[in-house]
Amino acid sequence: MITSIVLLHVDVARIPETATTLANIDRVTEVYSVTGDWELVAMVRVRTHDEIADVVTNEIAKVEGVTGTHTMIAFRAYASEDLERLWGVGFEDAEGL
Repeated sequence: MITSIVLLHVDVARIPETATTLANIDRVTEVYSVTGDWELVAMVRVRTHDEIADVVTNEIAKVEGVTGTHTMIAFRAYASEDLERLWGVGFEDAEGL
């Protein structure tokens, strides 16, 4: 499985609608709203490199509200335990809310 991280510039007035539309695209497994230079990050998981081009250029880039993309291909995933610890930062504090 090939994992791609797609950074998205999005019309800020359309972030929620755009994120929902992106999340419903086949092979887009997650969509995050983020801080920094990009508005959204989409995780795309496919079997071939050709599928990355298809999903990003023929589907993601055509979603209303998307104004630009930058795609990165992941070389290696580290232990899921490590990934959970990294992605779960701050959730321990939120459990008591």
